[in-house]
Amino acid sequence: MKAIVAKKYGPPSVLHLVEMAKPVPKDNEVLIKVCASSINSGDHRTLRAKPFFIRFMGAGILRPKQPIPGIDMAGVVQAVGRGVSRFKPGDEVYGDVYTDGSGAFAEYVCLSQDTNITRKPKNMSFAQSAAVPVAGLTALQALRDHGHVKAGDEVLVNGASGGVGTFCVIIAKALGAVVTGVCSTRNVDLVREIGADHVIDYKKQGIAKLDKRYDAVIDIAANITPNDYTRMLKPGGRGVLVGFSSMLGMLQIMRKGKKSKSQAATFGMMGMAQANIKDFDTLREMMEDGQITPVIDKIYPLEKAADAMRYFEEKHARAKVVISMCEGA
Repeated sequence: MKAIVAKKYGPPSVLHLVEMAKPVPKDNEVLIKVCASSINSGDHRTLRAKPFFIRFMGAGILRPKQPIPGIDMAGVVQAVGRGVSRFKPGDEVYGDVYTDGSGAFAEYVCLSQDTNITRKPKNMSFAQSAAVPVAGLTALQALRDHGHVKAGDEVLVNGASGGVGTFCVIIAKALGAVVTGVCSTRNVDLVREIGADHVIDYKKQGIAKLDKRYDAVIDIAANITPNDYTRMLKPGGRGVLVGFSSMLGMLQIMRKGKKSKSQAATFGMMGMAQANIKDFDTLREMMEDGQITPVIDKIYPLEKAADAMRYFEEKHARAKVVISMCEGA
């Protein structure tokens, strides 16, 4: 099979297309023909080993422990081990390969049937489905579990045009919230098109100048200070720092001031989403019900994965960048 491999840490140029043996499923595993994957911020951070401490968090101290990048996956089950009962050949699936220690930038992957994969949405392409797992799951858990967003809530999404941000806007609207998205000038139309009720161009109006209060502030950009939270949140409101950047963002916030207890508004940190089959099923149902339609910026073939990663890093990709392994994915 063909796969993208990084034998060392570095820029996208360290990614190379190689030929390797196709994996063979063990008793409890399924062999999946990968039709599409997508790039997440964690992929490029791991590729560059930045910040440095991720080397000690399982990425590999001297070189990538998993040389094949890619977490998101959508594809077709090709074969199953004799102990597999959840899937059969021909099943279309999507999910997260990270928990199984595998990489998705490859034509095939073997995964345990107990890992976080489930049936692909019937009404979505492989490319659309592959855009969902990490970003969609992060957005769902940030809004539902950390932000406690419900119908009628006023929600601000800071960083609304990226992968997680677009899903935050779309899912918040599906939950019945009134959504304000914060983005740069070139992304205003996109954020409005995906359903935001109000859009703020941060280049024209900084967050520090906002005088409106919200029930929840979902901060993906990780640049909101304690004073900002105090001023922007309603009594009982929730501020949520989202994703890997939240670790760095929380340190930044701690340097800028102490957590405010005024009016019982709170803010907290959400690191990596907790992958689980139940939430992937929830996302699938929302897609099949028409509540979620993933937004894709660009699709690259597998052999152009280095170009895709370079675009993701340098051009501030909007929404999702997808890697396709199958024609018409």
